Amino acid sequence: MTIMHILFITGEYPPMRGGVGAYTACLAEALQRHGARVSILTGVDAQRAAHSPHRARTDTLIFGQRRWWPTIWYSIPRLARTIGADWIHIQYQTAAFAMNPSINLAPTVWHGIRPLLSLPPIAWTYHDLLVPYLFPKAGAQLRRWVTAQPAHHSALTIVTNEADRIQLQAEQGVDAVKIPIGSNIMPPQLAPDVRAKRRAQRNYEDGQLVLGYFGFLNRSKGGITLIQTLDRLVQRGYDAHLLMIGERVGASDPTNFAYLHEVETLIGSRGLGKRVRWTGHQSADEVSKDLAAIDLLLMPYVDGASLRRGTLMAGLAHGCAIVTTTPQGPLPELTDGQEVLFISPENPIAAADAVARLAENPTMRQILGRRAQQKSLQFTWDAIAQSHLHHYSLNVSNFIPSGATDR
Repeated sequence: MTIMHILFITGEYPPMRGGVGAYTACLAEALQRHGARVSILTGVDAQRAAHSPHRARTDTLIFGQRRWWPTIWYSIPRLARTIGADWIHIQYQTAAFAMNPSINLAPTVWHGIRPLLSLPPIAWTYHDLLVPYLFPKAGAQLRRWVTAQPAHHSALTIVTNEADRIQLQAEQGVDAVKIPIGSNIMPPQLAPDVRAKRRAQRNYEDGQLVLGYFGFLNRSKGGITLIQTLDRLVQRGYDAHLLMIGERVGASDPTNFAYLHEVETLIGSRGLGKRVRWTGHQSADEVSKDLAAIDLLLMPYVDGASLRRGTLMAGLAHGCAIVTTTPQGPLPELTDGQEVLFISPENPIAAADAVARLAENPTMRQILGRRAQQKSLQFTWDAIAQSHLHHYSLNVSNFIPSGATDR
């Protein structure tokens, strides 16, 4: 039996903080459990990554790439040949790769010179379809073109949610494969008293309403709405608190720090400093304890709930009662009032109403959490790895781009 060897290209990887990096590490480990070999090329310094405690397995080869300049058009194929990779698979997020379009153009370049380089097939996963900043006055048409190019010159194009699949089909004529992401924090078996113990450790009292938020802050996550919602709940008479679980900002986008400052300023101006606590970076087990301790998870994404959000997937997997924002595109996997409660984006009044509704109805919280956890069983890493291996095998025999035409 031939062992398949996949070379992942990712702009972030543990110990860097970031959802795509965590996703890639989880996927790599799951693929290895199913017999594949995995190597990683990432922006993290190779030696630092190789000694990371988050490293998937000791037989994962991890290589460092300091700059994502046009030289990668030649260095990546050279690395793939050296290690004997069967696939080059780029995990793409717009804010990663220092927003250098060289990575976007790589499949196009490789498509033209593949016969000369004996390249393996290219797979491309879109973790979002946001258009990149290129240079001052770069028009929307050029930015969309740069984003779409990989889909037209990759043997396998993957998206993580139905909305992105429909958008690529409608705008580019590309039939992408949908493979959802899983939770980057897998829920362990916790003792029955973990919730009470954790609340005591965090100095929360029984009668207090503890809202949770999990993940990095950036402008798309709705941090301002979080604080405004907390403020409204306090004004309504609730002894409400907000536990911010995880690192404050990620590594990919430097504008996150400016947004964090806006959120912290709002906390101070509303006098909520003693009601908001930040855990900072924690181990997966510690995150799970905090998710068990909260009363509900409030995730007010500005761009709506989506299965591309690993933090949402973690909330589902942990059986949290979740209040989140109405999806902007199709999300058939989740139903309002069944697994989650949907609210309109940037609407602290609606958010406070939904939170109050759950605060007054513990039974509803339990039902939502139980259904959320059941739904998450569709998104296990083993199932995700099996789907990847299936599509690798299916497309390597065809070895043609999944895009409709050269553009």
